[in-house]
Amino acid sequence: MMQDNYNGNIPNHEQPFNTQTTQQPNNQQAGPIPPNNQQQPGQSSYYNPPQYQPQQGMEPPPGYMQKSRIAAGILAILLGELGVHSFYLGNTSKGLTQLLVSLLTCGIGAIVMKILAIIEGVRILDGRITTDAYGIYLKD
Repeated sequence: MMQDNYNGNIPNHEQPFNTQTTQQPNNQQAGPIPPNNQQQPGQSSYYNPPQYQPQQGMEPPPGYMQKSRIAAGILAILLGELGVHSFYLGNTSKGLTQLLVSLLTCGIGAIVMKILAIIEGVRILDGRITTDAYGIYLKD
């Protein structure tokens, strides 16, 4: 004789699956699941970038070669149109952009890059730019 393990509970397939609650391991019901991406008015639902807080800057970790504020400022004033100061501070994409604009525009873009680099060099020497690309403070 075959024994049946049927306990008499028939699943109700007519009710939709409830996605608003989850089953926790200790068999207690959790509350509603908050939505992960709340869409703001006017935003696309395809890409919702995370919101980052700006980094204040930090002391250099052991073994890190701290960059000089004076060297970065002088490089910006003298060779800024080529992006040398950006490469020095670790901003390689910015430095590459400055270099390519200066070279590919036959010198016309170099004039604009030189003006922007002088302004940036003064800001570095003045102390308004205080960190490199990794958030490490520039040494004096």
